[in-house]
Amino acid sequence: MDARFFSRLHKIEEILSKTLPPKANAEWQQLSFGALDDCVQQEHLGQLIAPNYNLISLGGKRWRPLLLVLCAELAAEAKCNCAASTEVAYRLTPLVELSHTSSLIMDDIEDSADMRRGKPAAHITYGLDAALNAGSWLGYEATICIDDLNLPAELKNTFYSLYLLELRRLHLGQAMDILWHRNPALIPSVEEYTAMVRNKTGTLARMAVKIGILAGGGTAEEAERAGKIAEDIGVGFQIIDDVTNLTTGNPGKKRGDDIVEGKKSLPVLLHLQDHPNAQQKLGSLFETARAEGINSPAVEAAIALLSTSDAIEKARLQGNELVETKSRELAALYGTDGEPSQLIIELFATMLKK
Repeated sequence: MDARFFSRLHKIEEILSKTLPPKANAEWQQLSFGALDDCVQQEHLGQLIAPNYNLISLGGKRWRPLLLVLCAELAAEAKCNCAASTEVAYRLTPLVELSHTSSLIMDDIEDSADMRRGKPAAHITYGLDAALNAGSWLGYEATICIDDLNLPAELKNTFYSLYLLELRRLHLGQAMDILWHRNPALIPSVEEYTAMVRNKTGTLARMAVKIGILAGGGTAEEAERAGKIAEDIGVGFQIIDDVTNLTTGNPGKKRGDDIVEGKKSLPVLLHLQDHPNAQQKLGSLFETARAEGINSPAVEAAIALLSTSDAIEKARLQGNELVETKSRELAALYGTDGEPSQLIIELFATMLKK
């Protein structure tokens, strides 16, 4: 990765650590909760902080908050805005990364997943009740970064409305996914799958880009146009994740855990489009894998069946093409070729190489 990313990522990490510290401090506590009873102790606050902070500290790509900053720089360059707009963008990055972390905790619970980023999932480590509560809280806590900004009330309300809209869409996407993986016989169309991913995965990319464009001085129309481009980038990465799950396995997880969870991923849908008679056999393997877990022979048997067609490769090519094409379209939003534009293209090119 280009060294120009590192200073930006370092600043993002500083902002995240301040927004969600490893332990509560007086300033953070006042901003987050206002005045509390004296009997509220560190151990009480830690029930909220620890499950989330530990997951964030395990890393993650951080490409969404980085994209937010780069889009702010892109708009600021086009509008000849001052550096203050970029500072606002950095301070808004928790909206994206904390809501993403919240969604991961919930996703692992809903999918009965045991691992996340190579470690036991939050509900395994802290218990289902604590993980649910902490993960839910983080989605609200993320908005503290808006409250902490010295901005006009109208602009703050714009960021609030944008954030809440995208979170509602995220939950709609998750609802569609849950419906399908809870019903083995229910096979969505490719169009339904794409609509689901636009909301479940694309919404965070869309949020990042829209916030960045607005923070950089762009118009609502420009932010909306950029958001529609970005949601397709999110779709592309979800497709790539679908493929990776069935090939090398996603980092920190075991190959084929989508099969255990009953996911109707794009490779599955493309295979069934061309081989509808395989639905009963594949459904049986999915049910066996769900019952027996990730080490079930049914997992590899299902992957072998999917590999008898070109569905996995077709999905891979589709995902790569979406990310490459749409990232270039986003970089060209203002018709400029400055550093922000170049870095947006390079960011996604680097991620595709991985």
